[in-house]
Amino acid sequence: MKTFEFCIVASGLDPDAKDFADRFFEAGCSDATISFQKGHIILDFNRDAESIAAAIASAVEDATKAGATVNRIEPDPLVSLSDIAARTGLTRAAISHYHKGDRGDDFPPPIARVTSSTPLWDWASVAKWMYKNDKIEKEAAVEAELVKTANGFIGAGDLHFSGQLSRHAEEYDKELEAA
Repeated sequence: MKTFEFCIVASGLDPDAKDFADRFFEAGCSDATISFQKGHIILDFNRDAESIAAAIASAVEDATKAGATVNRIEPDPLVSLSDIAARTGLTRAAISHYHKGDRGDDFPPPIARVTSSTPLWDWASVAKWMYKNDKIEKEAAVEAELVKTANGFIGAGDLHFSGQLSRHAEEYDKELEAA
């Protein structure tokens, strides 16, 4: 077993209710720190599981059992160059060189812009590139992909994705090995 750290952002429960925290504890979220920020329930998990897929799927099921509406899993899938540097432990300057093509080829292009000067990248694509270029461990790339995939299931209203997420993890692991 390994401990996986991630957050679930949820809604649908009154944080002022007497049984607010107890509902999560009784539903199996005893390994989460619960807070309420800007109208959202934040469940900050340190979940022991065999895999990140199992950790995320079971946490979503437990949060749902508590009566919460799961909105998304974090860490956020959209990242700036500074976010990429922080997640990889590399300098902002090094990440900028990768992005510009000064060091390495085929760095993923940004997928969105907050402003014309603030591009955002898909973390799963960047993590895959970073793994292929020996900048991060494979586990970090797999985790990024599975958070993105889990958020896709959540966005589609499918909260029972345990088996599908596990299969995707296996396939993605093989894809990374072949690359």
